[in-house]
Amino acid sequence: MSEPELGKASHGTVTTQVPARLDRLPWSRWHWMIVIGLGTVWILDGLEVTIVGSMAGRLSEEGSGLAISSAQVTGVAAALYVAGACSGALFFGWLTDRFGRKKLFLITLAVYLVATALTALSFSAWWFFVFRFLTGFGIGGEYAAINSAIDELIPSKYRGRVDLIINGSFWLGAMGGALLSVLALDTDLLPKDLGWRISFGLGVVLGLVILLVRRHVPESPRWMFIHGREEGAERLVEDVERQVEADTGRPLPEPAGAITIKQRHSVGFVQIARTLFRAYPRRAVLGLALFIGQAFLYNAITFGFGAILVTFFGIGTGSTGYFFAVIAFGNFMGPLLLGRLFDTWGRRPMIAGTYVISGVLLFVTAWMFSNGWLTATTMTLSWCVVLFFASAGASSAYLTVSEIFPMETRAMAIAFFYAVGTAAGGISGPLIFAGLTESGVVADTVLAFCIGATLMVAGGLVAWFFAVAAEGRSLEDIATPLSAQAAEAEATGRAAGATARTAAP
Repeated sequence: MSEPELGKASHGTVTTQVPARLDRLPWSRWHWMIVIGLGTVWILDGLEVTIVGSMAGRLSEEGSGLAISSAQVTGVAAALYVAGACSGALFFGWLTDRFGRKKLFLITLAVYLVATALTALSFSAWWFFVFRFLTGFGIGGEYAAINSAIDELIPSKYRGRVDLIINGSFWLGAMGGALLSVLALDTDLLPKDLGWRISFGLGVVLGLVILLVRRHVPESPRWMFIHGREEGAERLVEDVERQVEADTGRPLPEPAGAITIKQRHSVGFVQIARTLFRAYPRRAVLGLALFIGQAFLYNAITFGFGAILVTFFGIGTGSTGYFFAVIAFGNFMGPLLLGRLFDTWGRRPMIAGTYVISGVLLFVTAWMFSNGWLTATTMTLSWCVVLFFASAGASSAYLTVSEIFPMETRAMAIAFFYAVGTAAGGISGPLIFAGLTESGVVADTVLAFCIGATLMVAGGLVAWFFAVAAEGRSLEDIATPLSAQAAEAEATGRAAGATARTAAP
């Protein structure tokens, strides 16, 4: 449906049932289109990160076609990717709340595709650095645009599990990247200067396929009616309802409830900050605790993953990809198998439980490692179990910050907490864990594990006290939109004025 068909923007006070109509929809092919069009981009992120990490050694070798050191790939390039992701999330997050979900999830994917293609063509270190930053810039924007759109389009009954599985699909990409790197590093199959370029090129091909599907994903009707496009939102939802009724072969139930809002164009940064930290301080603390906890646990394990296998267990650098594929599989299975429980058992017990259990299991792993009881295989299996729970918890962090703040601030809230968590994991994490996991001293690696485990358990405890029971509830019920608050205030003011005029002599 093209933009003109959706109606021109107007501004006023309107009452709509659009949220209730979307939330009462049964699962259908239309929802699968949303999941495939928006969710599969995390596979690209996992593919990107894993390929670069796995190929650091090859890129630094003579004959790779790129004059760069391994330390520059894992240090400078990795830091620039993180910096790009943080700045991209904040920049595109603001634009997403201002100009709509669809415009931005098309633009951010386009930025990623161009930057990745140009990374594959790198001929010098500075070129590689610039386009790693821009690749991260696009990926960071994806997190804000995509998570906000998904939560606003998926029915409340399924929102938890769908969001978790989509965010967990990062690890499908990581698993593919790990196995792809094994093939790309095999010089019997591909020359040194070609294998890594083809790996990046495959990411571009996959991204183009996703872009073709994404073109058919509509704008969020929730964003539309708040921003003066209520007629377009109504028509869009009517079209979806017809599709769903045709797919299911039965009429839809009546929507329950309506909402009255005062339409607006945008929300300023001051009001966003005031909303997040003054109106919802407990929720802001929750978001920070969840993102920082999962960032440090993941860095404690994954940042030194290869070094630990090589240093302590004598695994060859060319074989670490197989071990990482196993860990990535465990990471994906966590959200896949546990996701449904976040909608049935509830957010608080599942978020707190996955955080605390994964932290405790990492403490146990550290204890077994310190006593010399683990081999490369059993260490990998231990990590796999830890990350089975941690991945579900980490994915729930994205779900949490995308549903517990008002509609008008949703993309910026996701962007802010993602940027803080990513910066903590991508900047503080490497500074803390690099020396610990690469020193060759068992006690140092144990300390790295314990730091990550402690922060993960702390995040779980914060969730136990502060998590919001959002399961099965509409987004508008979890956090009243600022536009609805404005409409209520306006109505109250008119009523007070009318009362005053009636009482006047």
